[in-house]
Amino acid sequence: MTVKVGIDKIGFYTPNLYLDMVDLAHARGADPAKYQVGIGQSKQAVIPPTQDVVTMAANAAAQILTPTIKTQIAMVLFGTESGIDNSKATAVYLAHLLELSPQTRAVELKQACYGATAGLQLAADYVRVHPQAKVLVIGADIARYGLRTAGEVTQGGGAVAMLVAANPQILELEATSSYHTADVMDFWRPTYRTEALVDGKYSTNVYLDFFAAVWADYQRQTKLTIADFAAFTFHLPFTKMGRKGLRQILPTATPEHQAQLTAAFEASQADNRDVGNLYTGSLYLSFLSLLRHGHLQAGQRIGFFSYGSGAEGEFFSGLIQPNYRQGFDDAGLTDLLANRRAVSVAEYEQLYNQQLSSDGQDMQLAVGQEQAPYYLAGRQHEQRVYRRQ
Repeated sequence: MTVKVGIDKIGFYTPNLYLDMVDLAHARGADPAKYQVGIGQSKQAVIPPTQDVVTMAANAAAQILTPTIKTQIAMVLFGTESGIDNSKATAVYLAHLLELSPQTRAVELKQACYGATAGLQLAADYVRVHPQAKVLVIGADIARYGLRTAGEVTQGGGAVAMLVAANPQILELEATSSYHTADVMDFWRPTYRTEALVDGKYSTNVYLDFFAAVWADYQRQTKLTIADFAAFTFHLPFTKMGRKGLRQILPTATPEHQAQLTAAFEASQADNRDVGNLYTGSLYLSFLSLLRHGHLQAGQRIGFFSYGSGAEGEFFSGLIQPNYRQGFDDAGLTDLLANRRAVSVAEYEQLYNQQLSSDGQDMQLAVGQEQAPYYLAGRQHEQRVYRRQ
């Protein structure tokens, strides 16, 4: 008998600060509609120096882990393009912070915004062979393009934590997927830079081309069509990009089904619109937003388009499970997003420039106002110092 494998629990964390896109537009001399409608963003998370991808991942994972679950975790697969060390994996730091067993495999995965999807697929394959085990999959990033750059409006940050297990509560992953890789220079971040380089229009075109390619190949493999899907979720570096992807395939659906898919997309982009770009976590925040704001029923098929610049794309699918709402803390997530504090453009710029320096000097961060359970206290002897409240 084939074991059902998929996403059992999902958590999300972003810091308690955000920048309103209307304020940014006014400061940059732009029409707010350019950001709110043309890009499709309302707010973006602002990441204080006391949070990095490790602490945000820990804060997301803490929402879904219990002492019992911790003993069952066999692997931590951490997708990020915002790693803190060129050698030591973020997954190792995370496993230590979460006090997981030393008998845990911990690996960091990197391919732009695709890393968490690689982790999810590797995790599912592992659990199919080891159905008693659970795998913690992370997608955590800080999207930085630089102040007063064209990409500034598509910044953001946060972490999504997913528990992959047999007989999952939220989503059963279907075995078939389609993937496509090409050496494309649409977005890259050389080792000497903290901000990304991007050809925005070209990257959008590559994204759409990759979606068309993997969707066609998925249909060829499975013989499924758009009629077999209740919703599609997309990697959303900004919400308008996913909307363009959906519009590529909507004409193949009936008018009634087009309305259903459009409504599902609106639900899936709601939280991304208020957080901004998560890179590796973007697709999975979109899925979580669909779970929270959509109207789903058990057995419905959801399509996922994952894209990582450089470039790699994948389309896969999963089936909603009857008790999916028990796999995440809806009220807690609503409070997390609702209780954030708006910062001025001046404060945002100050925080942007307060990240740990690259010279390796000892540094003590101001942690007195930190509210998150896990945080970065500073650096000593060229080692990051993590703390738990």
